[in-house]
Amino acid sequence: MSTSRRTLLGAALGGAAATTVAGLPGTAHAASWQQKWAPSASRDGLGAFETVEDDRANSHPSGGPHIFATGNNWRFNMHTVDRDTSTDRQRQEVTGLRNGSGGDYLKWTSGQTWRVAYSMYIPGSLKATTTFTHIMQMKQPGNGTSPIVVQSLRRVNGKQTIELKLAVDDILVGRTDLDPLHDRWTDVDFQIKIGNGSAGSVRWILRSGGSTVVDASKTGVDTFLADRVRPKWGIYRSLGDTSGSLQDTYLLLSNLRGYQLT
Repeated sequence: MSTSRRTLLGAALGGAAATTVAGLPGTAHAASWQQKWAPSASRDGLGAFETVEDDRANSHPSGGPHIFATGNNWRFNMHTVDRDTSTDRQRQEVTGLRNGSGGDYLKWTSGQTWRVAYSMYIPGSLKATTTFTHIMQMKQPGNGTSPIVVQSLRRVNGKQTIELKLAVDDILVGRTDLDPLHDRWTDVDFQIKIGNGSAGSVRWILRSGGSTVVDASKTGVDTFLADRVRPKWGIYRSLGDTSGSLQDTYLLLSNLRGYQLT
């Protein structure tokens, strides 16, 4: 990662992790972010994650691996022939935050507040679609569980956008144009207070080219289903797109960091 991108990401976090910050709306000013996760793609590889979902239906073994570390980045490849176990969609994702290949994974539970920051590179070939194309999710672990939060590439009135939604209640947190973010690095700062009913909050910040592209939040929302919340990254998209936007593509992630508000 370049020095300029590290500087931007540091600014997104408001300086050192232990610095006193306001955090999410409604968070006490005396609280501070404590760094809990700081993997390196070159050192930890896929050991940075709790699980890896690389072509779990074995639909395209000759195209694998679809998820791997390359230099300082994690790369997610998606081919138009790839299929998930549900054959109307595609999935190449990683889940969770693990400290080292043999380390424990971090558990996000009700009442806690967490923050993940990272840089992502969205190539022009990874387009918004008329159905779902998620590149980050917050979910309850387990098969068949519904997503809680989704960061998605979606076509709205024919226009390519990137958005964040609270999926269960279909609440839009924020949305901005995708075109200016193609073929460049964008810094993501996502914060979630985990709570049932109206006890949860989320904040979503995107920065690119030295400017804040979006800074949106929602309070008094439901961000918990059961058990715990687990982040997911990668490409998860429906084959039902009607805009002709599905291509062979990829996503790059770098400088992943995780913080807990204490």
